[in-house]
Amino acid sequence: MVTIRLRRMGKTKQPSYRLVVADSRAPRDGKFIEIVGHYNPVRQPKELHVKADRVRYWLSVGAQPSETVVRLLKQVGVLDADGKPTPTATTPVEG
Repeated sequence: MVTIRLRRMGKTKQPSYRLVVADSRAPRDGKFIEIVGHYNPVRQPKELHVKADRVRYWLSVGAQPSETVVRLLKQVGVLDADGKPTPTATTPVEG
């Protein structure tokens, strides 16, 4: 199974994290498929960048986010309050 989870980076007592898509059997800081964002809880305000289109793609093909990633994705609006992906913002095409 494929999961979207945090991968710890940074120095001792100064953690930063990458949001990665990885096989659930791989170690936390081991091999991954794709980096889809990063999170730095040390900086004030906390820094969170997510490639929303790639996260939506991985969720659509069955990737399971961890509990912490669900909370972070709700903060940036990729997931709604029920934990379901929000539709992408599209502009109407005239023609």
